[in-house]
Amino acid sequence: MAKRRLKNRKIRIVAIGSALVTGGAVATVLLPSANAADEKTPEQIMTMCQRAKVLNGKQQSISDFGGHPIAGPSFASDNCDFVETKFETFDGPTEKASIDFPNCEPDATEPAKVSVTWQATTAQGQGKYTVTQQGGAGGLFGALSGSWVKHKGTLDMTVTSATAGDTEQQEVPVGKVLHMEFTPKMQRMTGEWRVRIDAREATTVTNATPEQNFVAPEVVEGPVVLPGAAGAPGVVDGTSKAVLTDC
Repeated sequence: MAKRRLKNRKIRIVAIGSALVTGGAVATVLLPSANAADEKTPEQIMTMCQRAKVLNGKQQSISDFGGHPIAGPSFASDNCDFVETKFETFDGPTEKASIDFPNCEPDATEPAKVSVTWQATTAQGQGKYTVTQQGGAGGLFGALSGSWVKHKGTLDMTVTSATAGDTEQQEVPVGKVLHMEFTPKMQRMTGEWRVRIDAREATTVTNATPEQNFVAPEVVEGPVVLPGAAGAPGVVDGTSKAVLTDC
C-alpha cells in the first residue's frame, strides 16, 4: 500500500509540473502584446508626425523636416492628421495698455482732457509640444494654421505676436488717475494628432508587421485676429476700457 501511495504522489507532481510549463508558455505568448516598448510618449508621437510621409493630406519630402537621404533623419511614419474635436472663444487676461494720466494737481478744478495712445501685444498660437510652439508656415504649425482657416477671426501662426492699439480722447476727473486696459479675445482649438504606420508584408530579410496607430492630444491657443486694413497686419480683437483710480 505504501508503494502505491508513493507512485500516485509522483504522478501528481508530474501533473503539476506540466501545468506550470503550460502556464509559462501562455505567459510568453501574451507578453509581447503588453510590452511597454511598443508604447510611445506624446513627444515621440509628435516627432513621428513631423516626419510623416503624408501630413494632413500633403505629401512631404525629407527636406521638409531637415532630413537627408544619407545622414538622415528619414520618414518615421506613413501618415499624420490633425483632427479637431472642439473649438471655443473666451476672454484672455486683462492687461494695462497705457501709461497713467493723472489729474492730481492741488489746484485742479476741472476734468483734464487727454489723448490716450495705448497698445497691447498678445502672443500668437501656442501648442502643447515643442514642435507646435511657434514656427513658420510649413511642418506641423502649417498643418495647424490650415485648421484655423475655417474659423472666423483666424490667426497667422507665421508671426510670433499680434497687437491691438488705438488713440482715444478721454477725460480725467479731478483727483483721479486714468489708464487704459485691454482684454483680448482668445480662441482655443482642441484635437489630436493621429499617426499611422502602415502594415508591412514579410520580405526575405524582414518579418511582417501589423498596422500601428498612435494618438497625441493637442490644445492650441491664440488671439482672435481681425484682418488689417489695406493689407496691413491683422490686429487682435478684444475690448479696451478706461480705468480710473484715486490719486
